[in-house]
Amino acid sequence: MESMLKTIGSWLFLIGILIAVIVGLIVGANWYTDSESYVAGILAVLGFVVGVLSFLALGTITQERVPTFLIAALTLVGIGALSSTWTFGQWGGIEPYFRNITQYIAIFAAPAAGLLAIRAIWDAGKSEEIEKIMPKIPGK
Repeated sequence: MESMLKTIGSWLFLIGILIAVIVGLIVGANWYTDSESYVAGILAVLGFVVGVLSFLALGTITQERVPTFLIAALTLVGIGALSSTWTFGQWGGIEPYFRNITQYIAIFAAPAAGLLAIRAIWDAGKSEEIEKIMPKIPGK
């Protein structure tokens, strides 16, 4: 069961990134119909599922990769938030593509980053007394 959940988590992570990049390119090229908010919702749900699986140590983001993921996700969310106001000056042709790709990846990564940040804070702040009372989260 655990192996199957890890496989599902890996595929969901890959699918989420691919959807974010493909939809970012499509929206950047103005080939969309008015379904941007639906895609953003799907990406947020996928990111949440990936985050839950990783929170329970059943996903692609292992305990050793959490700090790297959180730094990368923070960077992407920051770029995604700033890209709505930031322009590339002379490179105006790639600006809509970059903006939309980073925004959709940020939408996908933010829920997972939030859940893993909560786990990182919990792991850093718990004491031995708490570990005796509360069972350990799997994957340690």
